[in-house]
Amino acid sequence: MTGTVPTSSIVFMAVSCLIGFAIPLGLFIYFRKKKGADILPFFVGGAIMLVFALILESMVHRVVLSSDIGSVIQGTIWLYALYGGAMAGLFEETGRFIAFKTVLRKRQDKDANALMYGAGHGGFEAAMLLGITMINNLVYSMMINSGNVAALTESLPADRITQIVMAVQELIAAPPYQFLLGGAERIFAVTMQISLSVLVWFSAKKQGSRHLYPLAILIHLVADALPIMLSGIGMPVVLVEAVIGIMAVLVAVYAKRVWDAEASA
Repeated sequence: MTGTVPTSSIVFMAVSCLIGFAIPLGLFIYFRKKKGADILPFFVGGAIMLVFALILESMVHRVVLSSDIGSVIQGTIWLYALYGGAMAGLFEETGRFIAFKTVLRKRQDKDANALMYGAGHGGFEAAMLLGITMINNLVYSMMINSGNVAALTESLPADRITQIVMAVQELIAAPPYQFLLGGAERIFAVTMQISLSVLVWFSAKKQGSRHLYPLAILIHLVADALPIMLSGIGMPVVLVEAVIGIMAVLVAVYAKRVWDAEASA
């Protein structure tokens, strides 16, 4: 392996890393100070994300994708996208609904708690998927640029060495702006998570708004599946992120309309 990671890539990794950790912290402070939200929903949101998405959903993926049906799913990009989106929507929105109907049931007097929950749910995801990932990328990049790549593969099995080598090559070859897009993507994702939290919040709170829960699952499905499909047909990553951003704004506008209608009812 030859080459180094561009300085601009390292700078953008650091920026995205800061974004990953600043999102949950900034939203927590804002919703607490400006909206008067309780503290508990933030941590419940993070816990639900951990349990329902990173543990339970991952367990289902391991079973399904290792089966014969999984081979069929992974063999077709649109089928894989729909499966992934459906599972993410089902587990995360169900986790929200259960949280709102149980541990946060007595906190429904403050609708701002829906926003605080979304900040915890989406913020935890941002810290894990963006913040931690960029820390790893920064460590790898420093080792690559200092000529210590061999230290990354010492005492590792052959399959892990292959993975590390591929990761190193990707860091060297990736255009710098790609690392900055990670920060933008998480901003869009957290916007979506907060919006979906509002929909499920009112679904759990009001008998006449039960349809908002399955609607949230459907929106989540599309939001996760569409980027995979667009990437699969060769759409440039910048345009894919633009589509994600537009969708996040549209869902946020809809969630605001639901908020205005339900909160005043």
